[in-house]
Amino acid sequence: MYSYLRKALFALDPERAHHLSLDAIGAAERLGLASLLAKPVADDPVELMGLTLPNPVGLAAGLDKNAQAFNGLGALGFGFVEVGTVTPRPQPGNPLPRLFRLEEAGAIINRMGFNNRGVDYLVENVKRRRYGGVLGINVGKNFDTPVERAADDYCLCMDKVYPYADYITANVSSPNTKGLRDLQFGDSLDRLLGAIKEKQQQLAQSSDRYVPVAVKIAPDMDAEAIAQIAETLCKFEIDGVIATNTTIDKSSVATLPHGNEEGGLSGKPLAERSTEVIKQLAAELGGRIPIIGVGGIFDGESAAEKIRAGATAVQIYTGFIYRGPELVREAAEAIALERRSGSKS
Repeated sequence: MYSYLRKALFALDPERAHHLSLDAIGAAERLGLASLLAKPVADDPVELMGLTLPNPVGLAAGLDKNAQAFNGLGALGFGFVEVGTVTPRPQPGNPLPRLFRLEEAGAIINRMGFNNRGVDYLVENVKRRRYGGVLGINVGKNFDTPVERAADDYCLCMDKVYPYADYITANVSSPNTKGLRDLQFGDSLDRLLGAIKEKQQQLAQSSDRYVPVAVKIAPDMDAEAIAQIAETLCKFEIDGVIATNTTIDKSSVATLPHGNEEGGLSGKPLAERSTEVIKQLAAELGGRIPIIGVGGIFDGESAAEKIRAGATAVQIYTGFIYRGPELVREAAEAIALERRSGSKS
């Protein structure tokens, strides 16, 4: 069924197709028709950051930035759904066009720029939650907030979303907000994670509820930088790490139409690099912090590969755009098989 829908959607401008799809998924859930869009996904509980996921396949942030359709998306079988990235104030993002399909490569390039309606709008939507899985909320900084004051934006968003999130992700790795990726390194990362951890502890004490915090990192760093990030995540007792965001390396698609567009590349060309980052992270972390693997998952085997590399759970985005809800079930089944075979070895 989705192959026919995709043909129609791919005939449209990518961003228009994106909004129409979210509207349709949200409407289907509200009308009780979500079962027509996806087959059930078997329960395969996984513990992650102190949370129990119904299954280890999640939706990555970026698809539902304003939490407008997360109930419908969750009804497609995801064990966890991450909404956002959301910023303190509404912002339009980068100029159009800013979203490009590279069908030959099974890829997408985007330079959206954290376009969203602001954290207050997202919170009002999340209050209407019907989704029974795990809900993550991904937070970032406004484009015009200086990098040296970025922690203020992250902490303000944490204040707003903390009562409604099952976990919170700090996005420090989008290539589409100037200076954001600088937050992944050195003193900038120390200051940011120190402020985030302090805010988390304050909110946990005042609410008597601990909400874990994950950090989402980029794939475009060498082994030394990965080791330094792992050390810093452990130093500040961050609860989880999401590896990885989109890549700025577009050499693999440079000859394709739109292959040289500015922005982050996601999809199949990212698969090998994201898996390598997961392997390196897993070796550095030694099981102290769980990893959520993202990047280039298009079938069950590529999902299982992330688990073999050291991830506890996975997230999909571009693969979901190309393959639809069937990928959720296929990935969940492959991971369940991988976990069973791993437990016997």
